[in-house]
Amino acid sequence: MNIIICGAGRVGFTIAKQLSEQGHSITVIDQSSDDIQKIDDSLDVKAIVGKATYPSILEKADATEADMIIAVTRNDEINMLICQIAFSIFKIPKKIARIRSQDYLNPKFTRVYNKENLPIDVIISPELEIANSIQRKLEAPGALDSVPFAENKIRLLEIQINENCKLINFKLNELTKKYPELDANIIGIIRGDKFLIPKKNDDIQQNDKIYVIINSAQMSQTLEAFGHNEKISKKILIVGGGNIGFNLAKNLEDTLDSARVKIVEKSKDRSEFLANELNNTIIINGDGLDEEVLLEANLEEAETVLALTNDDEDNLMVSVLVEKFAKEDKKTDEKRTMALINKPNYSLLQNSLKIDDLIDPRMNTVSSILKHIHKGTIETAYTILNGEYEVIEAEVIETSELINKELKNSNLPEEIRIGAVLRDQKVIIPRSNFVFQKDDKVVFLAKKESISVVENIFRISSI
Repeated sequence: MNIIICGAGRVGFTIAKQLSEQGHSITVIDQSSDDIQKIDDSLDVKAIVGKATYPSILEKADATEADMIIAVTRNDEINMLICQIAFSIFKIPKKIARIRSQDYLNPKFTRVYNKENLPIDVIISPELEIANSIQRKLEAPGALDSVPFAENKIRLLEIQINENCKLINFKLNELTKKYPELDANIIGIIRGDKFLIPKKNDDIQQNDKIYVIINSAQMSQTLEAFGHNEKISKKILIVGGGNIGFNLAKNLEDTLDSARVKIVEKSKDRSEFLANELNNTIIINGDGLDEEVLLEANLEEAETVLALTNDDEDNLMVSVLVEKFAKEDKKTDEKRTMALINKPNYSLLQNSLKIDDLIDPRMNTVSSILKHIHKGTIETAYTILNGEYEVIEAEVIETSELINKELKNSNLPEEIRIGAVLRDQKVIIPRSNFVFQKDDKVVFLAKKESISVVENIFRISSI
């Protein structure tokens, strides 16, 4: 596909890198000559310095030949305008815009986004995506991430293997014998700095990070099997009442009745807004780095602490304070900490600061955009290792070459691993003699270089 990306920041750079490596023809536009120079030096894409709202610049980017435009500049209004011009002048078929402002995202204004008004086909809201991602993690205590697929009947769990796991040194083909009732399939392992697509004779080792496809109904049993018995947190403290903290608290009010949520917010005006908009959440106006404020918020009682301010350093410091309080109360193992981090280098501090989870808004946004780029019946994508691999959901249609083939005879590349199949609302972990049928929903792992093969296998070419 011919794709124009407007915005050469971290998100724009990452999307351009992944899509160009998948064989798409990419053009990136940005006003910053430094950002464009970085892309020009690093990636095999066309890079243009200029305003993407100028029709002449879009024309220079061959907009008349583009299949898709992705607007991820730092400004909501500019992203909207880019989509409008892309549609009105160049008739670009698919338009994706990143929009942050909550007012633009208000459900009662969604009628604005159509061909007659603002022709945006897909709106990506980083704050909403991150809030939803955190909520999924809270619903799966012990998992680093939990991602729904196939009408939420199938899930991908990301699990750290620690000393509590009784399956260390077990070979994968022995797991089925030990847990015959468990619908689970390990599709990937990060060991050290390497990613492995495991074979049946490979084993699980301590400190592995595993990616396992499961039957959603068996989430607690699966986590327990891999050594995690953590309970769902009911006492949650959020430091930072911005859009992410606000949306998360709202989600928790709607879905987790037993949760007791508190937000510490520095701004008085924002605190008043939160108090008016949230029903069952306690709002504390104060600095999350002030120990007295944290004491007022009953930090010692909190089971999960989320540092979600707009400042990376503040989020790291909150995590340090949580660790300090936990040590004093001898509850180090009972508290879970998560911190929002925009600068990738800070991930190196995760272990030394004992932060359970670092949340990377860039990869959340990239994953959200990628699932709208693949052709055909590919519906959901989750990226691993900065996009080196993707977990994908796709439907088998009548023209697919998979129909009536056994898995062992399907000629799938080695870089593709089938995880699970949803058929007639039943979750199946396919063995070598499994036969694909029309309308099967297949969840699988694919290396980025194999994405074009995947799209061809599922036999649809429309955007």
